Amino acid sequence: MSSAVDIYKKKTSKSAKVFEKSKKFHVNGVSHNIRFFKPYPFVTKSAKGKSISDIDGNKYTDYWMGHWSLILGHAAPPVATLVKKQLPSCWMHGTVNEMTVSFSEVIQNAVPVAEKIRYVSTGTEATMYAVRIARAITGKKIIAKIDGGWHGYTTDLLKSVNWPFEQPESLGLADESHIISIPYNDLAKSIQILQSVKNDLAGVIIEPVLGGGGCIPATKEYLSGIQEFVHKNNALLLLDEIVTGFRFSFGCLYPSMKLDPDIVTLGKIVGGGFPIGVICGKEEVMKISDTSTHARHNRSYIGGGTFSANPITMTSGRAMLQFLKKNSAVYNKIGNLGDQARKGLGKVFDGKAVITGKGSLFTPHFLANGITEIRNAEDASRCNTELLHRYHFEMIARDGIFFLPGKLGAISYAHSKADIKDLIAASDRFSASL
Repeated sequence: MSSAVDIYKKKTSKSAKVFEKSKKFHVNGVSHNIRFFKPYPFVTKSAKGKSISDIDGNKYTDYWMGHWSLILGHAAPPVATLVKKQLPSCWMHGTVNEMTVSFSEVIQNAVPVAEKIRYVSTGTEATMYAVRIARAITGKKIIAKIDGGWHGYTTDLLKSVNWPFEQPESLGLADESHIISIPYNDLAKSIQILQSVKNDLAGVIIEPVLGGGGCIPATKEYLSGIQEFVHKNNALLLLDEIVTGFRFSFGCLYPSMKLDPDIVTLGKIVGGGFPIGVICGKEEVMKISDTSTHARHNRSYIGGGTFSANPITMTSGRAMLQFLKKNSAVYNKIGNLGDQARKGLGKVFDGKAVITGKGSLFTPHFLANGITEIRNAEDASRCNTELLHRYHFEMIARDGIFFLPGKLGAISYAHSKADIKDLIAASDRFSASL
């Protein structure tokens, strides 16, 4: 039987040539590190609904879904229709526009902490500004994050992302001494670490479901325990809901966990497929950035950027959220498909892997090194991550099912029960080959 690499190379010869040319212009041939996979990534030509097509004419059922941002699928008509309508009126103003006001009204009604809002163009900017606000308002310097937590490429938070967590993630980082890392879902150890820096702790930033770190939900007890410590010690709780916001229900995940964050960052889904980052915060916190009332030396500048709150993103985001608000069946459907995927994969891998996730998010972890449960990024990292990459690549090459190798899967409204059956059948064949 031909190897998966041979099959892939045979069916993606045009992609191979274009990618070779791409390497002449771009570092490693890509504009985002994780988009590269061996032997080379296919080159996309188009995408629609649940599918993504490459320049060789191959069509893949997509579970990467634009970095998990496309909850309705690619080129969703409810968004595309309104974006096309907006284009003739201009796609870039650089001034205040009415779409921003109506979009913010939708967000504020759905996210209780969003008493005041600022827009940026990426999730990285949103988390960067959240950290800046925490330091400004508390007068303290230390920020705690989670082992394996991913909050974008901001210099402040590019620490302890990959195992082993004590190793530097990058050259050129200057503020690592003011960033500490705590273990997810281990409250006792986390509190012990936080206790040692409590006098200079500005805030803790945390995802309620660890995305890039392994698709692992936090326990309510863990999150409430961290919140209690943070607020007791006059620090801020920063919730990164860039992945989880509007993913499981209309709004954020934190109200269902009875949390009271000071700032929540949003992105991905709320942009409707266009670039966005959102800083949502309590008014008493966000007012530190008000340039009309604070002198330069007494405020936190959290700007936006040239393309912040541009009319196309505001239109697409508003269209997305208005559709989700009116169609709660979206969450019922994708949540049920997620349950089916996790149950089916758990059955076919039968002790070889643990399937983590929540709602429409899922990923298998192939067990190794005595690991039997996945509580945090360390557990996930000590599993057989090479086998996970092989599994995802074989799905691409042999079955026309696309996961970005090593990353979690996201189900969209465009997927069907038949797609989940195909996923499970392909996974069964892979399991049998082990």
